[in-house]
This record gives sequence, structure tokens and C-alpha cells, in this order.
Amino acid sequence: MELSLIRSLMDKDFYDEHRGSRCPDRLFSKDVRKIKQAIDSAMEKYSRTVIPAEIEALFMSNNPTMTSAQKGAYSSLFRQINNEQPMGSDIAQEVLSKLFQQVIGEDVAQLGFDYVNGDKTTLEPLRILLEQYGDDFTPNLKIDWDDMDMDTLLAMNDLEARWTFNIPTLTRKVEGVNAGHLIEIGARPNTGKTSFHASLIAGPNGFASQGAKCVILCNEEASHRVGARYLTAASGMTLQEVKKNPSKAWEAYSKVKPNINIKDVTGRDMSWVESVCKSVKPDIVVLDMGDKFSKAGGYSRPDEALKANAIYARQIAKQHNCAIFYMSQLSADAEGKVVLNQAMMEGSRTGKAAEADLMLLIAKNPSVQGQDEDSAERHLNIVKNKLSGWHGVVRCELDYKTARYTV
Repeated sequence: MELSLIRSLMDKDFYDEHRGSRCPDRLFSKDVRKIKQAIDSAMEKYSRTVIPAEIEALFMSNNPTMTSAQKGAYSSLFRQINNEQPMGSDIAQEVLSKLFQQVIGEDVAQLGFDYVNGDKTTLEPLRILLEQYGDDFTPNLKIDWDDMDMDTLLAMNDLEARWTFNIPTLTRKVEGVNAGHLIEIGARPNTGKTSFHASLIAGPNGFASQGAKCVILCNEEASHRVGARYLTAASGMTLQEVKKNPSKAWEAYSKVKPNINIKDVTGRDMSWVESVCKSVKPDIVVLDMGDKFSKAGGYSRPDEALKANAIYARQIAKQHNCAIFYMSQLSADAEGKVVLNQAMMEGSRTGKAAEADLMLLIAKNPSVQGQDEDSAERHLNIVKNKLSGWHGVVRCELDYKTARYTV
């Protein structure tokens, strides 16, 4: 690693950004340190990018008293440097910064040791040390800004709805989603959360039929029960009808099944989700339930853990180019209501909401005494929308037996 850094320091622009206290000689081993000093001399004298052969020539001419063995050892070292590829500027900057902080850490530790053992009677040397280096604890960065011309901006924003919703009343307000989006879906128990994502993915003109590779990770309902919802959503048949005519159901389901992957992942955390995204490279990921992927350890309050979990989910969506549907429960405050708001999100009233590009909360009509079946009407509350900006309620119906949301 240090030889790659030495090669990087031969570039004048990189050297100028890291000269002096940012790149002290003692970052390097004894022999490499002398080569670094030769680079310092060359930069001061010639002020340009140099190559290993030039530094070797200068080094040998400035050290005429070396023995043949020493010259041979250094010639071997220069050959290794010549064969090294310079680190990318961003990587080299980070490595130098970490090495620098390690060296300063050693100095701080030594001062602390001397103070504890009575060799130092004041912490003034520590203050001087920290003042001396100041902002040098953080690396200089070369940033390639995301400067885009108008055509590029327009083209990229045209992709904001690569995967369109198949519920017409919803599509008119929010066309769909794209890679990098975090969509938080909330509802009370038995409202139709699982049916919602089954309908969006496996239903007519759903994400799967649009060509999206979909991964559904379940840690609440068993995967075979979730799979049954997808089967009925794809076929438009109830489970009883499927049992009577399985070939018809399979004919419909087989058209979208290659793009649907369901897995029971009870006990897994968000780092495992990231591994799945890295390996499978999905377009759409459903986390049902999203909160159950969080780890409470290290957080003083549950809402902090849930916020961190949502932040992690958003990072995964952006870094692995997928849209993530994060399914959540709503608190008892939402019971019996059809107009919902962000504060009704269970466990984290603001933390999770802050990360969402789209937050959609599902409500059903209050139960009526003496009525055997719940109303099929569903109210989709768009309470946060960075995709189209529209907020409000759209209405549709849920056929619970086929897990299809329709108008």
C-alpha cells in the first residue's frame, strides 16, 4: 500500500494537496521514507509530475556513499514502485488521511502515557499538538460534481417512473417509482398491506409484467401464505377456484413468476438485505415488515433504531439501484380513521418518514355493527410525496379473496 501511495505522490496535483504536515515522513517505513524525501526534493526543485526512473536517478546521485548491496536493494524497491499502479485520487486521499490520524493517535497516546506516569506534569503538549494539526484530521477531497446539461437533466427525470402503478386512481397522482426510491407503506393490521404489494407486483400490468425483477422478503407472514396472495393476484382467482382449476391459475401466474422471488427471512437484518441486493440485483424489493429488519442494540430508544433502519434501507435503494417498499404498521391512533397522517406511523413518528420518497398509508372504512364483512373500499393516503408533489387521498377497492386492488 505504501508503494502505491509513493507512486501517487509523484503526481504534482496530488502532491500539492498533501504536502507538509498532511503527509509526514514517518507515515512510511525507513527505506521508503528516504524515497519520499527524494520526491519532496524533486517537487521543490522542478515543480512538476515525475516518474519513478527520474526519482531513482536523483536518489542514487544524492547518495553516492551507498554500498553495492544498498544500491541493489533500492533498485529493487524502485522496480516495485514502477510496477505499482497509482491509487485513485479519492482512495489515496482516504488512505493518507487514515494513516495520518493513526500517527497522531499514537502521539496522543504517548502523551497520555507520559502524563499518567509522571513524565509530563501538564496536558499543555497535548493542546499544542491538536492545535498544530487542526483541520488536518480530515482529508482534502477532489470532488467530481454532478454537473449535468439540460438534456441530461430532462432525460434522467423522465425515468422517475420507470415502474408504473397499476391502480388507475393512484397512477393519476403518482405515476410510479424508480431505482433509488424508498416507498413506505403503512396500515393497521388486516387492512391489506400484503395484498397491496402482491397486487402492485403480480396483478394485471403490475411491476412483474413490466419486466421488473422483484424480491419479496417476508418476516411476518409465512412465505407460502404470501406466495398464495401473489398467485391469486396474478390469476384473478380465489384459492378455492385455483384448487378447482390449477392449470388455469398456473397459466396466468407463469407469465410473471420468473420476475417474482419470495423468501421467508425471519431473524435477518438490514445488512443481509444489502447482501441480497448486491447478489441478486433486483429492481423492486419489498420488506414485509420493514421494522423487523432493525437492530435495537446501540440505541437508547426504539425510534432511533427504526430511524437508522430506514436510513439504511434508503442507502441500499440508492447504492444498489432498486426501489424499496418498506411495509410498516400504523399505531392505534389510526384505528377506525380513513384520513391518516405521518404521526400515525408506529414506533417512529418522524424518523422513518424523513427518509421516504413516498409515504402511502392505507385505511379502510370503519366497521359497522351487525355487518359481517368489512367494506372493500380502501383509502390510499399520500402523506409524503417527493416524486410528484401531490398530497391527498385516492380511493380504490380491495378484493381480499384475490388480493387485487381495483378501481
